[in-house]
Amino acid sequence: MPHSKMETIAVFGSKLGFNLSLPSRNNLFLPPTIKFNGFPLTSFPDKPRQHVCLKATTSTSSTCDDDQLINRKFKKLPPSEWTDHFHSVPLDVSEMDALKREIETLKPKVKNMFMSSQGTERILIIYLLVSLGLAYHFEDDIYDTLKVSFTKIEEMMDSEEDLYTVSIIFWVFRTYGHCLSSDVFTRFKESNGDFKETLKEDPRGILSLYEAAHLRTTKDYILNEALGFTSSHLESLVACGTCKPHLSMQIQNALYLSQRWNMEMLVAVKYISFYEQEEDHDEMLLRFAKISFKLLQLQYIQDLKILTNWYKEVDNGSKLPPYFRHIIVQSHFLIQAVFSVPQLSRARIMLTQYYTILTIIDDTFDRYASLPEAEILANSLERWSPDPAMDKQPEYLKAVLYFVFDTFDDFEKKLSPGGKPDSLEANIEEFKANVKANFEHAKWAHAAHLPSFEEYMEVAEVVIGVYVVLAGYFICLGKMATKEAYEWLKSRPRLVKSLSVRGRLMNDITGLEDDMSRGQITNAVNCYMKQYGVTKQDALRELHKMVADTDNIINEELLTTTGVSCLVLKTVMGLAQSITVCYNGYEGYTRPEGKMKEYMTSLFVDQIRL
Repeated sequence: MPHSKMETIAVFGSKLGFNLSLPSRNNLFLPPTIKFNGFPLTSFPDKPRQHVCLKATTSTSSTCDDDQLINRKFKKLPPSEWTDHFHSVPLDVSEMDALKREIETLKPKVKNMFMSSQGTERILIIYLLVSLGLAYHFEDDIYDTLKVSFTKIEEMMDSEEDLYTVSIIFWVFRTYGHCLSSDVFTRFKESNGDFKETLKEDPRGILSLYEAAHLRTTKDYILNEALGFTSSHLESLVACGTCKPHLSMQIQNALYLSQRWNMEMLVAVKYISFYEQEEDHDEMLLRFAKISFKLLQLQYIQDLKILTNWYKEVDNGSKLPPYFRHIIVQSHFLIQAVFSVPQLSRARIMLTQYYTILTIIDDTFDRYASLPEAEILANSLERWSPDPAMDKQPEYLKAVLYFVFDTFDDFEKKLSPGGKPDSLEANIEEFKANVKANFEHAKWAHAAHLPSFEEYMEVAEVVIGVYVVLAGYFICLGKMATKEAYEWLKSRPRLVKSLSVRGRLMNDITGLEDDMSRGQITNAVNCYMKQYGVTKQDALRELHKMVADTDNIINEELLTTTGVSCLVLKTVMGLAQSITVCYNGYEGYTRPEGKMKEYMTSLFVDQIRL
């Protein structure tokens, strides 16, 4: 009997009430499809258990809460304006059902439009589907199209002289993991090696070449030149005001953050508006994009209602001093970079809880705990049971420890009711490694010590959390993330290590002011300044260059890495996009004002008009 095209596997187990259908092929852009079986949203998650022996309380009579806590200096962090916002936001489930019905009506019509197109036109439609946030509806068809088309790529590109078309074709194939050579752009150069002056008369072509240049690898020298050429010209176009307003806005958005490094749904919210103002837009496709995006927004609100209720129940605010960040909403937002589609609600909820414990652990080591307290917490988490000395520690420290244990216990029940799955064991090992690195970093911070830049990065690239976060994402991929995937992660492959370096440097560059305001000098910028005897400006310039280098390495590794599924690679790229959005010139995780607030408002508050 031949294998069926689709293989259905359980991801969270029967208790969660849904199965995940995964196409058997490996596809970089292929999201899972989830089938729900009547799982009641109100029952997820369970209320946290209480531990009688070490229960955290707000009592001031305990011998633990002595003058050392009362007199402790720390930077108080206020509650987030987002935490309680969604309690009162109305949600009409019947509206969601109506949108789903309309989506099911329009989807086959859009598919017919896509599949009836030929050659280059179909590749351009793929770009349109990705940009409008619709690609997840047609992933099988997109995969098949690109697989077949890549075998005929030379024929497709042979006589193509349009800059926009060549750039979009390049962008699509590279985005989906096909290594199309950057030599396709040599046709746009003069004999002296410069890009043709006539290209400057084509703003859409210049913009598409700019976007394509962000998929460059370490060997795509022509794309390094293209990035400089297009960036300067696009800036001139915006300054002189010769473009149509909606095109000028699209250029400004791209100059701020390219599509390659942006989150897919943030691209979509801007691109839908842009596409609507295009004279040749397709009304049916526009409607399909709007209702799909509207459904996403309503699903996100439903997620956040569940999550903020859970956050209210665990009530960390009454158990811990106000040293920790309230990041539940921005965590959910960033997780959408990997799990954006409506069907992945449970994955987003679980990962948001996971981000919450990671953040509290990070803040406890980095912002509040004394060194003896940090050591006892680290020992307890390494043992995965309370250190003997924990009984004599402040109540807040016990609350942190049991918040971690309670949350992981809930994960275990929901992942595998019959026993602890291997994926959770692997995740706990990564969690322990992260805790160990946090403690090492805390020892430097308490001693105001600046290690060598290399020594600092070896520890701090673990602290930033890329490894432990990817392990969390892998849990939600279920059987799609095989034992080999965890072994691959444990080996610290060049792809993931480069992303960790990138995240660490971007965090330290944008978080330097906050670190210094707390007397926290152990930072990549300061370590680099000390080791190489340079000014802060010189250090920042060199660190920015390192970040740019990691961009090229990540692009290269995504095209060449073997031994893991393309879905795992897509997860890494999604995490890279969320890191870029979070640290693009500001520290959006700690201070979610400005651009981060604008982003979250566009997804969670300003619902799209149909």
